[in-house]
Amino acid sequence: QVQLVESGGGLVQAGGSLRLSCVASTSIFSISSIGWYRQAPGKQRELVASISSGGGTNYGDFVKGRFTISRDNAKKTVYLEMNSLKPEDTATYYCKLWNIKDYWGQGTQVTVSS
Repeated sequence: QVQLVESGGGLVQAGGSLRLSCVASTSIFSISSIGWYRQAPGKQRELVASISSGGGTNYGDFVKGRFTISRDNAKKTVYLEMNSLKPEDTATYYCKLWNIKDYWGQGTQVTVSS
């Protein structure tokens, strides 16, 4: 059973920064793609960023250079560094791991005040 545990969310003012972490309890971490999605109330879940097992990255268009995804295979952890946060970034952020199956974390809340 794969478990993903997110942390690092919280309340921050516009223009501030947060660093999200997601720790995976699986031996397949290093050979899996992993990433972050977010979902705001009343909106669909959307891709924020992903990183492949080889280190290739993909970002949602709205990121525009503000966020950086990285991974530490030894720690089985993926990070999302978020800078220049905006109120519209307010959402629950979910970690997702792709392999033969998809696995999701429980989410961490990010609230950006104006």
